[in-house]
Amino acid sequence: MEEKHAAANESAHAESNGVSHGADHGWQKVTYAKKQKKKTVNAANSADSRANSNKLVPNGTLSGNDGVFRSLELQSEDRRRKIVEAKKLADAAYDDEDAPLRSKQRHHDDDEYDYDDENVDRSAENGKAEEAKKVKQKKPKKPKVTVAEAAAKIDAADLGAFLVEISGSFEEQQDILMMRFTDYFGRAFSAVTASQFPWVKLFRESTVAKITDTPLSHISDAVYKTSMDWINQRSPEALSTFLIWSLDSILADLGSQQNVAKGSKKAVQQVSSKSQVAMFVVLAMVLRRKPDALISVLPTLRESTKYQGLDKLPVIVWMIAQAAVGDLSVGLYAWARNLLPIVIGKSGNPQSRDLVLQLVEKILSTPKARPVLVNSAVRKGERLIPSSAFEILVRVTFPPSSTRVKATERFEAIYPTLKEVALGGSAGSKAMKQVALQIFSFAIKAAGESMQT
Repeated sequence: MEEKHAAANESAHAESNGVSHGADHGWQKVTYAKKQKKKTVNAANSADSRANSNKLVPNGTLSGNDGVFRSLELQSEDRRRKIVEAKKLADAAYDDEDAPLRSKQRHHDDDEYDYDDENVDRSAENGKAEEAKKVKQKKPKKPKVTVAEAAAKIDAADLGAFLVEISGSFEEQQDILMMRFTDYFGRAFSAVTASQFPWVKLFRESTVAKITDTPLSHISDAVYKTSMDWINQRSPEALSTFLIWSLDSILADLGSQQNVAKGSKKAVQQVSSKSQVAMFVVLAMVLRRKPDALISVLPTLRESTKYQGLDKLPVIVWMIAQAAVGDLSVGLYAWARNLLPIVIGKSGNPQSRDLVLQLVEKILSTPKARPVLVNSAVRKGERLIPSSAFEILVRVTFPPSSTRVKATERFEAIYPTLKEVALGGSAGSKAMKQVALQIFSFAIKAAGESMQT
């Protein structure tokens, strides 16, 4: 027995010193002397036993005496194998999704493709595309429409139907009727820009004779007659109110343009200049058809500083010229009361005197003006040229020789006709006696001033 134990120990010691680094992964197999006897029998099968040592048997154990340890190792290897296979499947799916990108990258690596150049090209293409879009987004410029072109499109029949409609709707609201009437022409001239109707420049640089027909000369006869017939049915009060309203609108536009020219940042209520075409058209028609409406607003224009000043004078002159077209006597009546006093007033200067003279010269140059005015010397109990105006006329026509100016000769030319109108009337009438007394009083006063000088 001792020999057997010794032999077994020696065998185990030998095997422990000869550590195997094979398939047993360092685990050592213990054998006994009894099994040594069977080595010869099992020698032929030893290779097969080692070959099958890692194979599973039906009961889930490993063959051989190291089955427990090998089972743990195989389970671990199986888990690692599954992890590797799952990772391969994930990599394969990622490769399929990014194949185009990798293909481009391989192309970049193989052919030394310059990716930065591609970005530059794309940026250039994008820039051209954006530039093309901007060009396409630009709205085509609208063709310029002149006052004449816009006026030619106004249909008299359409205007007549419009006037019938609003007259039925606002029969008792005359002020609203006049505004709606103006709105119709405002729409008709809405395409006319301010550059096509620079009325401020036109009034400042043109003669009174030229601006008198501006812009009414472009209105067709049919439209003009339709409008005049409708205006004739409006009340004097509504027309007088309209005159002040439209004049305020025109002067507001004048003030706005002056502020823009001066570079002022002050906010101003600005009325669109293109709407002023309609305002001038309607205002001119009202003044020509109902000139008496001007007489009722003359005191307001004369007394309010709102309507005074050299910059506003061309507009006032234009209004009186329109009334004179409708009735010469109304034109001279307004001239003598509202314009002639300016000549000797604080605002009197060569420019203002020229405008005042241009208007009266135009009135007196009208065919048959002298007989018409002389016969209308007294209008509704009032003289066209009151004694106060006649006194001013004498002073500016016959000034001291040292104060004569260029305008003096022009006053001398119109004086005979104006004197005849100022002194016109039935001889021996009460009105003539009053005029005689006023002139006599003025003559005495003038003679005293002459003696003092």
